[in-house]
Amino acid sequence: MEDNLPDSQTSKEKEEDSTPVNGEDTESLSSSLSNLRISDSNDHKTEELRQKILQRISLTHPNLQTIEHKFWDTQLVSKLDDVVTSNDCGPINPNQCVEDIRKDPYPLPSGFEWVVLDITNEEERTQVYTLLNENYVEDGDSLFRFDYKPGFLLWALTTPNYKKEWQIGVRVSSSKLLVGYITGIPVTVNVMGKNIKAAEINFLCIHKKLRTKRLAPVLIKEITRRVNLCGIWQAVYTAGIVIPKPIASCRYWHRPLDIKKLIAARFSGVGKRMTISRAVRIYKVNEVENNEMRPMEKKDVSSLYKLLKDHLTLFKLYQVFTQDEVHHLFLPQEDIIHTYVKSVNGNVTDMCSFYSLPSSVINNPKVDKIRAAYSFYNVAGTMTYKRLLEHALFFAKQKEYDVFNSLDLMQNRHVFEDLKFGMGDGDLHYYMFNYRVPPLNSSEIGIVLL
Repeated sequence: MEDNLPDSQTSKEKEEDSTPVNGEDTESLSSSLSNLRISDSNDHKTEELRQKILQRISLTHPNLQTIEHKFWDTQLVSKLDDVVTSNDCGPINPNQCVEDIRKDPYPLPSGFEWVVLDITNEEERTQVYTLLNENYVEDGDSLFRFDYKPGFLLWALTTPNYKKEWQIGVRVSSSKLLVGYITGIPVTVNVMGKNIKAAEINFLCIHKKLRTKRLAPVLIKEITRRVNLCGIWQAVYTAGIVIPKPIASCRYWHRPLDIKKLIAARFSGVGKRMTISRAVRIYKVNEVENNEMRPMEKKDVSSLYKLLKDHLTLFKLYQVFTQDEVHHLFLPQEDIIHTYVKSVNGNVTDMCSFYSLPSSVINNPKVDKIRAAYSFYNVAGTMTYKRLLEHALFFAKQKEYDVFNSLDLMQNRHVFEDLKFGMGDGDLHYYMFNYRVPPLNSSEIGIVLL
């Protein structure tokens, strides 16, 4: 593969100062953040303190103190030291117009070229899959990497009214090898009670051998330009790192379904007083008694749409779905999206859903893949939230998933201990482009990005 890539940049980037602030190291700050998260307080003073800790982690962690922050400081995002209140909520620059947006793509380094990827084309979809499979998100210990399947990508990126020109890549000019990718899909989000037309940005990926080429900022600017040309000025996105500036931070929690496999994959461990056989007994998923739910069908779309629409208004940041989007995103597809409903007299009263996102296990001779189910949207109308997620765990186990993952957003956090979820070590930070939002608790977030 090396022969297909332009020469990598040889000049070493200037190292940034990573000296801890006020003598506190990143580990102690992270510990403080975890302690605050466990309390799950709705006290905004607690949330403000948590945001300050996040900011300080971003300043002290050597992996985050990079030139990328200099890029974000030039963008229409809140700065890390900005104090944003509910009175400040709104566009950072409200006076943009399409006529002022450049018409030509941003220039790329020599040897690279822009390409619009057609995700409905099997060959191009496979190229995207290969790039993501080999270069996308890994955990901090490089043990696991997300494995977005081609069918999943087709589902996630062909939502109603998707725009092909918002799914762009970078190729090596000589070999046509795909080495960069970023996507946007049009969404309506509600922020603090106001509906906003926005782009949901996802799948930013750069080939590992080209990460000194500064392609990521160019991809971000180019997708921004293309979105702006459609008269859309805001975007919502997530990242596992702290950049300027998170509006909320959610923690992943994990519920083992096949604990033996997870231990073999080094995803989970057992303590000194725990045996594998005891762990198997503890994490056994019991069959749901008096199962009240069934897989969603086309006839449920209208009723589920209304249920979800009404439920999401409880949160301060959420996606405003159309009925067509509900049809596309929630109708079950095997090994992609699973949705179950309880229906009374033809009306959906409760629903749970999860999507399939396996992880490749890196350099492990025993296990090469973990089948992970990720909680999507759940609404408990006639049953308790705990019972609703008991159904979700049972259905995921039936489908032979190894682990059930969930963020601590919406109402999820309050049932985790009872359902034997364990807190993970990964955060997902929520961001908005060209929109100021005061700090939000994870329980105030009502949008799940794939």
